[in-house]
Amino acid sequence: METISGNATGKPPRTRRFRLSSIEILCAVLLVAILAQSRLQDLFDVPALRTGSTVFVAVCVQALPFLVLGVLISGAIAAFVPARVLERVLPRRTSAAVGVAGLAGVALPGCECASVPVARRLIGQGVAPAAALTFLLAAPAVNPVVLVATAVAFPGRPEMVLARFAGSLVTAMVMGWVWARWGKLSWITERALRRLPDVAPGRRWQVFAETARTDLVEAGGFLVLGALISSALNVLVPAQWFGVLSGQVVIGVLVMAVLAVVLALCSEADAFVAASLSAVPLLPKLVFLVVGPAIDVKLFALQAGTFGRSFAARFAPVTFVVALACGTISGLVFLGSGR
Repeated sequence: METISGNATGKPPRTRRFRLSSIEILCAVLLVAILAQSRLQDLFDVPALRTGSTVFVAVCVQALPFLVLGVLISGAIAAFVPARVLERVLPRRTSAAVGVAGLAGVALPGCECASVPVARRLIGQGVAPAAALTFLLAAPAVNPVVLVATAVAFPGRPEMVLARFAGSLVTAMVMGWVWARWGKLSWITERALRRLPDVAPGRRWQVFAETARTDLVEAGGFLVLGALISSALNVLVPAQWFGVLSGQVVIGVLVMAVLAVVLALCSEADAFVAASLSAVPLLPKLVFLVVGPAIDVKLFALQAGTFGRSFAARFAPVTFVVALACGTISGLVFLGSGR
C-alpha cells in the first residue's frame, strides 16, 4: 500500500500563518526608535513636546509599580481565595452583610476589571447580590495599594487619602443598601446567577498567571492612555481654562466627574493622573478619584457583559450620582474648601 503524504485524510497539511501580536509590534517600534534615535531627537526637540513627554513618563513610572502589585494581588485572590471564604464571614442580614463586604474590600484588593468577575463568582456561590455589589465597588477603591498610591501621588496631603477612603467606602455601602431595598434579581441576567465552580488545585498557578497577565495588559493600556491624555491636557489646554475650574468649584467637580467616566483609568494609577493636573483644586480631584473606580465606560461595558444590559443601565447611572455626592461631601468634610 502506498503511503499517503500529508495527514490521514490525504489533504496536505495546513501551513500556520504568522500573526503579529502586540509583543512583535512593540519590539519593532523600539527597534525603529533605537536606530532612528538622533533623527527623532531633532524632530521632537520642541519645548511643548518635551514637557508632555516628561509628564507622560512621570505618570507611568510612578504608577507602574502600584499597578503591577495590584494585578498580582488580584490574580492571587482569583486563584487561591475561594468565594466561599467571604460567604462564611458575611452576616445573614443583608444590611449587615453590606457593611462587612465594604470593609472586606480593604483586605481583598483588586482592580475594577477584576472585581466584576469576582462579584459574579460571589453571587454564584450564594452571597447576597447587595453584598457582592458592595464588594465590587469597594475592592478597587479602598484597598491598601490604592491608598498608598494616593499618598505617594499627594505627598503631605493625608487628608486626601482619608477623604478618598471615606467617599469610596460610603459610595459602595450606599449602593449596596440601595440594591437591597430596590434591586431585583430579574434585572441580572440568568447566566450571572449560575453557580461557578472553584478553581481546581492543579490549575491555581495557571489561573494566577493568566489573571495577572490579562489584568496587567488591560489596566496597563488604560494607564498609558490616561498618561497620554494627562500630558496632552498639560500641554495643549491653556492654563487659563484650568483657572476657571479653580474659580468655579461646582463646574470643576462636574467636569472632573465626567472626565473620570471617560478616561476609565485603573484605580492603582488614577491618583497620579489627577495629581498631574496641578491647576485643578483638590475637591474636583477627589471627586475624580471617587467616581472613577465606581463607574466608567469600561466598567459599564464589563457590567453589561457580565450581569446584563438591563442591570448596567440601572446600576451605572445611580452609581455615578451616589459617587459624585459622596465624593463631594467627603471632600467638604476632610478638605474644607477643597483648594
